[in-house]
Amino acid sequence: MSLQKLISMTSRLFFLGAFVLFGLALIERVANATGYTILDQATSTVHLIDGAVVLLVFVIAIQLREMKEELKSRKP
Repeated sequence: MSLQKLISMTSRLFFLGAFVLFGLALIERVANATGYTILDQATSTVHLIDGAVVLLVFVIAIQLREMKEELKSRKP
């Protein structure tokens, strides 16, 4: 497996993980508004969104690296 494929797969997994965490935070917020909870009391929706943001920062960094490599390869 090449490094480029590994980086691409990592970026996709992080994006999917961030999407799942954000969706879980929304579901938990709706459940809390109705008086229920899905997760334990120690995990709040803010912590879930924080985790999603951290993953998205890594995805942005990976995408910027890929863009830089593409621009390097286009220069004559």
